[in-house]
Amino acid sequence: MTESPRPGRLRAALPPVVAWLVSNLVTWAVAHASVAGDGSPVAYWSTAARRRWDSEHYLSIARGGYEMFRCRERYANFPDVMCGNVAWFPGYPMAVRAVSGTGLSYELSALVVTEAALLGMFAVLWWLLGAVLTRATGLTLAIGTVFPGGVYFHALFPVALATLALLVCVAGLGRGSWWTATAGGFVAVACHPVGAVAVVLLMSSALFAWRGETWPRRCAKAAASAVVAGCGVLWAKWLMWQATGHWDAYETIQRSSYGQGDLRQPFAEMARAYAVPFRDWYTPEGHLPWLVGHALAAHRPQLWLNTAFVVLVVATAVVLLVRERRLSVVEWAALVLTVAVFLVPFVAGAQMSWYRNHAQMFAGLVLVRRMSPWVQVPLLAACAAQYALLGAMFFAGVLV
Repeated sequence: MTESPRPGRLRAALPPVVAWLVSNLVTWAVAHASVAGDGSPVAYWSTAARRRWDSEHYLSIARGGYEMFRCRERYANFPDVMCGNVAWFPGYPMAVRAVSGTGLSYELSALVVTEAALLGMFAVLWWLLGAVLTRATGLTLAIGTVFPGGVYFHALFPVALATLALLVCVAGLGRGSWWTATAGGFVAVACHPVGAVAVVLLMSSALFAWRGETWPRRCAKAAASAVVAGCGVLWAKWLMWQATGHWDAYETIQRSSYGQGDLRQPFAEMARAYAVPFRDWYTPEGHLPWLVGHALAAHRPQLWLNTAFVVLVVATAVVLLVRERRLSVVEWAALVLTVAVFLVPFVAGAQMSWYRNHAQMFAGLVLVRRMSPWVQVPLLAACAAQYALLGAMFFAGVLV
C-alpha cells in the first residue's frame, strides 16, 4: 500500500505560508511600536491602519468608477486645477469591486485582495526558487518578509497585486507559457504605471526566453506578448474615457495637479527624492515612541538600501555569467525587472512614491538565492532594520 503524496505536497507548500504569516507578524510588531498621525495607538488589524491618501482614490474607483472635474467646481478655496481619481489605474479597484460582490465592505475587500496577493507572491516566489527548503532559499524567503518598501504589501494599495502579476509574468517565461506570461504582464500594467516594466520584459524576452523556437517565432512571441500586455493601459484609458469623455484624462490630471507626465533626468530625481523633508511635512502629533522618532528621515537610508539591492542583484548576475556562462530564463527576467523597476520612478518623476514603487523589485529575490550566505545574512539584517524604520514612517502617517 503506497503512502498518499498529500502530506509531502502540504509540507512543500508550508514555507510560503509561514513567510506570509511572519511578514504579517513583523508588520504588526512595527505598527504596535508606532503611533498614528494624531498620536493615537495603531490598530494594525483594522483597515484604517492600512489606508493612506491614495487608498481613498482606489476605493472610490471600486465604489463608483472614475471621475474628473475642476477642483473649484466643488471646493471654492482650492487652486484652479483638475481633481478626480483618474490618476490611479483600475486593476486593483476592479479586483476589490469583484470581491465586494461577496458582501464584504469595500475596505475589507481591499484588504482581502492585498493579503491574498501577498500570499500569492510568496507562493510564486517559492516555485521560482525551486520549492526546496535549503539555507539559501530559506534566507531568501526571510528577506522577502522584510523586503524594502514591503510595508506597502499590507496596505490598501495595488503594490502586492502588481508585484504578484510581475512574478506570474516571470513564471510564465520560465515555463515557456506565452499565455501565463502575457496575462501576468497585462495585470501588472493595468494595476500600476510601474507595471509598464512588464512590457519591457516581454519585449526583451526574445533574447533569453522561448529557447526552443526559431528566432522569427521568438521575436513574434515577444512582440505579441508585449503588445497584449500593453493593452492594460488601453483598458485603463477606456474606463476613464467612458466616465469622463476624455481619452487623455490620466495625462491631463497628471500635468494639471501633480506636475508629472514628462520624462525626467533620473539622477537629478534621485537627489530630489533624497532631499524631500518628510520630517517637516508630516511630523506626527504628541509623544513619539523611540521607533517613530528615529524613523522620520528613514527614506534616506531606504534609497541607499534599494540602490545596494540593485547593485547586488546585477553583480550576482555578472558573476554567474562569468562563472557559468549563462543565466536561466527566470534569472534573466528577474534581472531585467529589478533594474527597470528601480529606474522607472525616477525617470517618470515619483518624488513622493518611489519607496513603495521599488517594492516591486521583489522578483530580484530570484537572484538573491544565488548569493553567498555572507551576503544574504547582512542583507537580511539591513532589510529588517530598515523595514522597521520605514514601517514606522508609514504607520505614523509620515508616508502617503
